[in-house]
Amino acid sequence: MDSVEVNVDRYLHATPIHSSLVGGKIWVQYDDTEEGIAGDLMEAGVSRDDIVLGFRHPKLRQHTGFAVA
Repeated sequence: MDSVEVNVDRYLHATPIHSSLVGGKIWVQYDDTEEGIAGDLMEAGVSRDDIVLGFRHPKLRQHTGFAVA
């Protein structure tokens, strides 16, 4: 049986969602989920006007149906 060398000084940290609360709105900075976290937020009662898709370019946000900023 071969031995496996493990380097404990290196690790991979993968966060599927990065969001921030800015000015009373939820800014989704990164979303690597299959369906998108914005849908889950709306199902939980958060208004589209309170969700900013921060990972979209500012000029494109107006076409998302969510808050621009």
